[in-house]
Amino acid sequence: MRVALAGFLHETNTFAPARADFPAFQFGGGYIPMTRGPAMIDAARGVNLGISGALSVSDDLGWDVVPVLWAGAIPSAHVTRDAFEQIADEIVAGVAGAGPLDGVFLDLHGAMVAEHLDDGEEEIARRVRAAVGPDMPIAAALDLHGNISEQFVSLVDVLVGFRTYPHVDMAATGAAAARLLDGIMTTGTRPAKAFRRMSYLVPIPFQTTDMAPADRLYAGLATADVLTASLFMGFPAADIPDCGPTAITFAETQEAANRAADAIAAAYEAAEPEFDNLTYTPAEAVEQAALLAQQEGRGPVVIADTQDNPGAGGVSATTGMLRALLDADAQKAAIGLIVDPVTAQQAHDAGQGAIARFRIGGHPGLPDDAPVEVDAVVEALSTGKLSATGPYYGGTRLDLGPSACLRIGGVRVVVTSRIAQMADREMFRFVGIGPEDQDILVVKSSTHFRADFAPIARDILVACAPGPMPFNPADLPFTRLNPGLRLSPNGPAFGTARAKGVRPDPGG
Repeated sequence: MRVALAGFLHETNTFAPARADFPAFQFGGGYIPMTRGPAMIDAARGVNLGISGALSVSDDLGWDVVPVLWAGAIPSAHVTRDAFEQIADEIVAGVAGAGPLDGVFLDLHGAMVAEHLDDGEEEIARRVRAAVGPDMPIAAALDLHGNISEQFVSLVDVLVGFRTYPHVDMAATGAAAARLLDGIMTTGTRPAKAFRRMSYLVPIPFQTTDMAPADRLYAGLATADVLTASLFMGFPAADIPDCGPTAITFAETQEAANRAADAIAAAYEAAEPEFDNLTYTPAEAVEQAALLAQQEGRGPVVIADTQDNPGAGGVSATTGMLRALLDADAQKAAIGLIVDPVTAQQAHDAGQGAIARFRIGGHPGLPDDAPVEVDAVVEALSTGKLSATGPYYGGTRLDLGPSACLRIGGVRVVVTSRIAQMADREMFRFVGIGPEDQDILVVKSSTHFRADFAPIARDILVACAPGPMPFNPADLPFTRLNPGLRLSPNGPAFGTARAKGVRPDPGG
């Protein structure tokens, strides 16, 4: 089988401060950098991405692959019109110019919003479908945080969403979608599909499949009597009509697809009361962590600085948790990443072992989040190049730019020049911090850190320090959601009162 492969990934927080331009996709920011043609094959080998799983299946099945382009950028505000059009045009032109094909595989996210489009994935699928015609099988691998539209589902022949959060199954999801594509190409039979939309949003940290009830909901997908079943929890920081959870199934008969989709949707609705979990203020989190660290046992207490998670549009620079650590005179504590290229360069200029006055971090768009001005020891310096070996990044090579470990009393701060979500222990180790040896670790992440840090953690706490990504979706200033969608479990519903300031659709 001759198959074209392409990928274009972005999770869009429409409330975030900075947009994703073309250089953001060239850099990757935790993904592999933008790659084209045969270079995609080498770049994606052994990495935890959907495209990697598809390439593995292509090897097993002897496909003749036509790699077109793969691009991903760290979550942020909207993808710029220029970036979207450049990348989408190149993908469509590559597919259209690939010669005779038997199928198309797309590695997408599901929650991309561009400056001029609410539904990036639907537009990509629409253009690819127009290029290859109505009879060409198209498969997609997607993130479980996708805000999936029924229009997008109508344009592809099969799709598969991740079943784990932290996303340790990205490559496995791509492989599953590729095998289903092969079945369609081989038999010429398209499966029946069913789509259901559910009624409430869940805060990002408590969507984790490491905890109830999400663990149970996703385990149930494997028992559905269908070809594949996906539950998309949705990415809640998206002010678009299709924001929210969906259940999507593919089966040999429409009856089976409908039955499975109804069961998934009913289980999600019934689980609403179980999604209410505990969070802490910064001071409470540090106090609780210090108490837990004194108890018998081994390993650090890990605190998730969820409202500055760059995996959801945060800037990885806010100082609320750093202030809390310093105010409590925390010992054997570390925090990362604080993205501050000026401070990183100052540390390199001062040299290892130097003591200097620094102004660390701070987000000018947030009230009371000024930089922390303090004397610190430059304990270690780094170029910022590392291989993230944990289950989430899965061997991805990161380049965080000039970086440093600054020590302030018993607190160590990982300062970098470039942004990536703190989801791998190597992101402490590369500046000389042994995460297993600390009592308290603060990570700029909501959930993905669990994949590598949970095995060493004596406990995990979720803290709500000031940040660009509110923990509770009900705190976001939505104007365009579907009326009646509850903004948190058992929370307020979006309605006409919240929509009075509604702006026009980006497409006009």
